[in-house]
Amino acid sequence: MKIAVCGKGGCGKSTVVAVLAYEFQRRDQQVLVVDSDESNSGLHWMLGIENPPKPLIDFVGGKQEIQNKMFTGFTAGSGDASLSLWRQNEIAMDDIPEAHIEGTNRSRLVVTGKIGRIFEGCACPMGVVTREFLKKLRIDDNEMAIVDMEAGIEHFGRGIESSLDAVIVVVEPSLESLSIAEKTKKLTESGGARFAGAVINKIRSEANRKRLIQELTRRNIIELGCLQYHEALVADGLYGSPVNSEVTKIEAGTIVDRLLDVIRINARSV
Repeated sequence: MKIAVCGKGGCGKSTVVAVLAYEFQRRDQQVLVVDSDESNSGLHWMLGIENPPKPLIDFVGGKQEIQNKMFTGFTAGSGDASLSLWRQNEIAMDDIPEAHIEGTNRSRLVVTGKIGRIFEGCACPMGVVTREFLKKLRIDDNEMAIVDMEAGIEHFGRGIESSLDAVIVVVEPSLESLSIAEKTKKLTESGGARFAGAVINKIRSEANRKRLIQELTRRNIIELGCLQYHEALVADGLYGSPVNSEVTKIEAGTIVDRLLDVIRINARSV
């Protein structure tokens, strides 16, 4: 199963990705986290991985090479060894070169690309790599791919969601976050993908939680669950420690149960 986590900048997407990854590991799933947010730099330590892998965009020749191929076609010629991975009809986890995947057998990380220098231009080439990788990525029954999307909604213009089993959105207590959630739902569904619902994050009071649920219901968005504001998670972020999954264990269990229920119900209705 391939799931994308979307939301406005700063809503806690990466934290939710890490929390979900730990929960699926508890359920004996092998998890592949795909970091497609070109500006976030801390997802690897949230997952307990010391160093991030080399970006996939480097494996296919770097950003400039992708920009050139965007206008000539993404399929490489027979002499272009750097793009051999992309010639495969399917890509399994074990097909990914060691330098470009880090972690353990239970939880591994790949990174699409990062903005590292001034004047690098737009993130479109990284979006192309993400789209093609997810399109070819083969996920077996005991495997799970969780994609940390870039902030906002621009990625919908690149067709990334068409290769996913479900899209969820993270909502924090703000009107802007609710607005992004509503747009995410519309864009996901208009692209033919499955929108599963929203995870509420950073909740400090029951009143705020009820208000957000009310607003999500008004927008016809399913609430998958809620992550409270946890000081332990703030400390993890400050010190660069792995996300304390014990703190969120019950909340994460509820979110995953509801998410799987929504996916099963939608699958039966197709």
